[in-house]
Amino acid sequence: MIRLEHLLSIFKSVHRKIRPFFSRFKWREVLTFLFFLLLSFVFWALQSMQSEYEIQLQIPVQYKDMPGDMAFAGTPPHAITVRIRDRGSVLLNYTLGQKKASIAVNIQDTTLLHGRNVLLLSAKDIEGMIMKQLIPTTSLLSFDPQQIEMPYSKLKNKRLPVHFSGDIRTAPGFLVSGEVVVSPSMTDVYAADAVLASMTSVETVYTEIHNANKAIDRRLKLKEVPGAVFEPGVVSVTIHVEEYTQKTLEIPVVCTSVAEGYTIRMFPSTVKVTCNVPLSLFKELSDKDFAVEVIAADAERSASGMLHVRLLKKPDGVDRVTISPDSIEFILEQGK
Repeated sequence: MIRLEHLLSIFKSVHRKIRPFFSRFKWREVLTFLFFLLLSFVFWALQSMQSEYEIQLQIPVQYKDMPGDMAFAGTPPHAITVRIRDRGSVLLNYTLGQKKASIAVNIQDTTLLHGRNVLLLSAKDIEGMIMKQLIPTTSLLSFDPQQIEMPYSKLKNKRLPVHFSGDIRTAPGFLVSGEVVVSPSMTDVYAADAVLASMTSVETVYTEIHNANKAIDRRLKLKEVPGAVFEPGVVSVTIHVEEYTQKTLEIPVVCTSVAEGYTIRMFPSTVKVTCNVPLSLFKELSDKDFAVEVIAADAERSASGMLHVRLLKKPDGVDRVTISPDSIEFILEQGK
């Protein structure tokens, strides 16, 4: 409480000292002066906007429709420097972004220089493209470069398969049914011989899918490879996701390659195979779709009298297959 009273006394003291200083100012005259100063600035700005000025702009250049069997041997210009003249109010449209100019060069429309692997965009073509981006009242004074030469090289071609790259995680009670379908399954790769020699397939960009509970269709780009061009560069990926249930089947155990003159008896001779299966495949799934086996050579080395049962065959679309029992007893008998 003492501190609060002390602060209040300090504030009152300071207030008494500075009040006479501010009371000496004629605030009405000051505000009037500032108003007319601002008004003068507005009239000056409006007058200035009607005068003509010259400014310099950088116009971005993009190159499109490059044939798949061609690649630039160097880096063509990505901007053209232009100098223009117009009223100040019009030039603001360029500098403040209301009229952002850009040029798109269609490679198919450029000129091929005779006897050289060089594409040419002439000064006349560049000027025409620039004028299309300018407001009619704007005068084009100059631009640089005056022409664009684009050296290129021819690429070799190789047709390669496309594979999906990613991680698919389904929601509880669902699983991926069948293979991931990529369409088209092949792509044309254009690159130098050294690059093509190291490539056997192409992958999509890595894609993570979480909590999937229905079929998924995605358009995915192909993973970039330095120095290579893909045609097409985008593929469709279809992932079939279905609800699943469990099914258990009785499967006979087989043992092949038993040495001549011997027979093997297994106890039990059948095992139970349990798996997760999509609902659409539940009725069709039968014991003929599976095969389990024991290896005869293991019987000769077994000291425990038990053989491990392994899965030999299973159909596509099933998941999490378990075998019970996973080891069985056996008797190896020598024939008479």
